[in-house]
Amino acid sequence: PASRARLARVRPAGPWLVALPLVLAAWEIVTAKTGWLPTPFFAPPQALIEVYVDDWPRLAGSAGNTLKLLSLGFACGVAAGFAVGVSIGWSRRIGYWVHPVLRVLGPVPATALLPLTFYFFPTSYSAAAFLIALSTGFPVAVLTWSGVASVNRQYYDVARTLGANARFLVLRVAIPAALPHVFVGIFMGLSASFTVLVVAEMMGVKSGLGWYLSWAQGWASYVNMYAALIVMALLFSGLIALLFAVRDRALAWQKGTVKW
Repeated sequence: PASRARLARVRPAGPWLVALPLVLAAWEIVTAKTGWLPTPFFAPPQALIEVYVDDWPRLAGSAGNTLKLLSLGFACGVAAGFAVGVSIGWSRRIGYWVHPVLRVLGPVPATALLPLTFYFFPTSYSAAAFLIALSTGFPVAVLTWSGVASVNRQYYDVARTLGANARFLVLRVAIPAALPHVFVGIFMGLSASFTVLVVAEMMGVKSGLGWYLSWAQGWASYVNMYAALIVMALLFSGLIALLFAVRDRALAWQKGTVKW
């Protein structure tokens, strides 16, 4: 039974396990073996492996710095966006003043604010963290507001008949019912934060995978650029997979009622 369960988990990945070696072999042939694709611009797999072996400390350090900066900005953005979204979704008075600001500033790309933030903040690192938080906070705030505002009013009526106060209605009724919308906003914010993170690292922050890409470009080292892009893709896809797992765990009580 245990072996069958393991086989059942691996079976969906079977086609990929077959296709991936074939793709790598074809990649090696058209670059290193035949030269159909010029090797300075299209790195063969063997060259990528050499980069990972020789330059792994710098790549790993850059990935760690990227993860630190992303975690700081993303956490601040989610916290601020969630608080703002709940506030404007619950209170009409707060929504009257804050919602127009979100509608005006929300469509502005966070990367357009790079010159201003680098001027006003004491360090480029803090400016980058602010921009990541900004790009994350807007979608989280809007989707959280939408979720809280769309909660069925009958839930509040039932809770009030049982003696619930305003605090209970917010914490135990509005927020749990709005969680699917909140996670949609978090996913959107995470995707937006990736773009801002890489641009900020390439423009001003002297660390991270974005900086590594800019450094490799300056040396015309395309092999290192490809290696950094692969690490970046694996890191970001891993974070999205982790967020999916957190969402499934947090919304386990709504299984069967929410479609994704």
